[in-house]
Amino acid sequence: MKLEQLEPGDAVYAAAHIYNDGSIPGLSEGALLAEPGARGLLVQVGHLEEAPGRKVFLVRFEDADMNLGPPAGCWPEELSASMPA
Repeated sequence: MKLEQLEPGDAVYAAAHIYNDGSIPGLSEGALLAEPGARGLLVQVGHLEEAPGRKVFLVRFEDADMNLGPPAGCWPEELSASMPA
């Protein structure tokens, strides 16, 4: 399955380290949100006003205790639709 086929509620996986870029309140800038392979829940798909032709995926990643973290905006190249091997 491809990222473009996913809908809110579907699982996605981090394809790279995901860090807070400073846009998530309560977390320090640069805080690690997900390591490669971490499972997340797709919340929404949209785009930034500055880049209307480029999709951004809002994802909540699970922590080690399987609790969902805060929503994080991710670019397609930072995600995978399939579980890593």
